[in-house]
Amino acid sequence: MLSAADVEFYRENGYVVAPDVLDGATLSRIRQVVAEICEGARGLETHDKVFDLEPSHRPDAPRVRRIKVPHSNFPFFRELAGYGPMVAILQQLLGPDVRLHGSKINMKAPGYGSPVEWHQDWAFYPHTNDDVLAVGVLLDDADRDNGAMMVVPGSHRGPTWNHHDETGHFCGAMDPAQCPGLDLSTAALMPARAGSMTFHHVRAVHGSAQNFSSRPRTLLLYEFAAADAFPLKGISNFAEYESCMVAGSSSIEPRVVPAPIRMPFPPPRFQGSIYESQTAIAKRYFEMRQEPAPAG
Repeated sequence: MLSAADVEFYRENGYVVAPDVLDGATLSRIRQVVAEICEGARGLETHDKVFDLEPSHRPDAPRVRRIKVPHSNFPFFRELAGYGPMVAILQQLLGPDVRLHGSKINMKAPGYGSPVEWHQDWAFYPHTNDDVLAVGVLLDDADRDNGAMMVVPGSHRGPTWNHHDETGHFCGAMDPAQCPGLDLSTAALMPARAGSMTFHHVRAVHGSAQNFSSRPRTLLLYEFAAADAFPLKGISNFAEYESCMVAGSSSIEPRVVPAPIRMPFPPPRFQGSIYESQTAIAKRYFEMRQEPAPAG
């Protein structure tokens, strides 16, 4: 559970770090499952419905940068979304009724793990209200060198910035030069030990640099919403939507709260993941060094 001061910090800044939420056995099991899943990328020529691959991936030397929607593709991660200590914190921040919205596992391999440009999750999936957040479950220690997440404090109370490219298509990234008043020099790093969890508001501006270290940085990300926050892009499968409740009671009465919204249309020119979508941006903020070729 978070302290009252932690909850107030989240309300004011749009993020909070909860140390050591996972017990050791659970952390070890998640790492094992992730390693087993990644072996499934061996032999792949390109991305598929489960794997998003690094540009230097080879079928005989797999390099995975994302496992897509693990809660849908692997029952283990759907069950893990109900992990008691995490749900208790979610109820402190979102209220008693909580629904799982999405998931992903982002992997930054030593020396070449890809950056994620500045963005707001709200740009991808606006809802009828913004009691929506993402949880970062740290499977490795994270710090500045290996690409820990950074958040601009208080940005969750500001504008929804433009996430479209020069052609007008959604690209999932902001051009900070086109965001007057956004001061990236105030961005707060969220370093933490493996087993800890980060919580950031859906409208918070955040990003992460390439992994320049010799250590991995693996982050399981869950997205959760209050049960009365309904996605403005619609619900394609209501039964599945209902099955994603992790706490409390469902609702069919959306709570509508004014918030700045830009819809993510027209859709990205390059689809598949945020990494692919962000290739359309004209200017990159985070440095990208050439990836070393796989051994052999």
